[in-house]
Amino acid sequence: VQLQASGGGLVQAGASRRLSCLASGRAFNSYSVAWFRQGPGKEREFLAAVRYGTSRLYYSDSVKDRFIVFRDNAKNTVYLRVNDLKPEDTAVYYCNKLFLPEWDTDDYWGQGTLVTVSS
Repeated sequence: VQLQASGGGLVQAGASRRLSCLASGRAFNSYSVAWFRQGPGKEREFLAAVRYGTSRLYYSDSVKDRFIVFRDNAKNTVYLRVNDLKPEDTAVYYCNKLFLPEWDTDDYWGQGTLVTVSS
């Protein structure tokens, strides 16, 4: 299973955006999926995740009040709703498989999707 993020673009501060993470291949329902981002000159950071099976949600403290993660197994897609965007949210957003309880990710990161927030 490979995951590919999409849905980025140029938005104004205060806007919302829905990012999509589409899985190709089988057994999508068997994987937990996490969202990350990497801003200019910054390290990649964890944002949110949804666990397979229980659909338990995990959030970084920095975004838990503005970002919402949810999955639609019928569409092989995990979404990240990003609300009240700020210029500091400008980053390439990635999704990846998340292996619990180790919190490891797959080596394949894909191209990600760029979100640029203008002030």
